Amino acid sequence: MTALLPITLHGTRVVLEPLAHEHHDGLVAAARDGDLWNLWYTSVPEPDAMEREIGRRLDLQAAGSMLPFIMRTVDDEGNAGRIIGMTTYMNIDRDTPRVEIGSTWNARSAQRTGTNTESKYLLLRHAFEVIGCPAVEIRTHVLNHQSRAAIERLGAKQDGILRSHTRSRDGALRDTVVYSVLAHEWPMVREGLLHRSARYA
Repeated sequence: MTALLPITLHGTRVVLEPLAHEHHDGLVAAARDGDLWNLWYTSVPEPDAMEREIGRRLDLQAAGSMLPFIMRTVDDEGNAGRIIGMTTYMNIDRDTPRVEIGSTWNARSAQRTGTNTESKYLLLRHAFEVIGCPAVEIRTHVLNHQSRAAIERLGAKQDGILRSHTRSRDGALRDTVVYSVLAHEWPMVREGLLHRSARYA
């Protein structure tokens, strides 16, 4: 599907660009903004592992199961600025079609600035209005209450909990909570996201 090829998505606060190896230094700087790899509820690579993570995501893109992006700020003139994190379409099912929005992290200084809200809006809009997904999935650690609250504020509904679903970096089994937005829910979710984004104007 051409709609699932690498594409740049433009917003007023953030621009999502297809991931490339040349983004390495900017991603390392973003991860160091808050030492994000030390947070138990995220999977942010340490600086020395960033190149490997970029390669992993690009390999998944080549296999057709992921479409990875980097996030940049947008200045008052509409120009793309510094890199503030990563996000993806993942677990891509091209036949349905269906995607999961995940593997997302944001530099600490970019949190609560509206960039994450807008990046979710851009990804959801493209998934529903261009790709034609009947549903978009979002997952998180069952104990990551901050992330769960943010997902619920988007308007996503909880589908269920995958118990002992995967292992965290420390080897412990984690439960994963699964949310989704359905196509008929998108208009209301879209209006909510636009309303929330306007508060950062």
